Amino acid sequence: MCAQALLRSRVWHSANMLQQDLLRRLCRARDRLRSDDERSPSIPEVAREAGVSPFHFIRLFAAVFGETPHQHRIAARLERARHLLARGEHTVTEVCLEVGFSSLGSFSDLFTRRIGVAPSIYQRRLRTSVQVPGALPPLLIPGCFLLMCGPAGLQLAISEKHRAGPR
Repeated sequence: MCAQALLRSRVWHSANMLQQDLLRRLCRARDRLRSDDERSPSIPEVAREAGVSPFHFIRLFAAVFGETPHQHRIAARLERARHLLARGEHTVTEVCLEVGFSSLGSFSDLFTRRIGVAPSIYQRRLRTSVQVPGALPPLLIPGCFLLMCGPAGLQLAISEKHRAGPR
């Protein structure tokens, strides 16, 4: 009885070690898929590096991370596109090519479906929300103030704001 329990614990320990090693390899593969190198590795290449067949890799990856390697790569590219668009230093076409899409139309369509707005609108919205050093911040006046004071109160608030200057 003791020998069987010892044998089972050794088998469990070995299986657990294999699982941990496999999880480490999958995490490295996930990081490799997210890399923004010039040449993005193919799924079979990453699977080979993880030490499993491509089909088994796709099944394991989806089971562990909740999305296929391809979906993960697309999400990472869109995340990078959002970052580049937010910086405002590139056009939408440049961002499209920078993150690895070859078609502006498919990039814009996918970005719109996943993010909820077109890339150009996303960039424009973020650009207007960025503060310019030395410029006055946008004037935000509560609606209740406008209801209570009317247009005269609005003029008073604007003049007070400009008199105070930037903070």
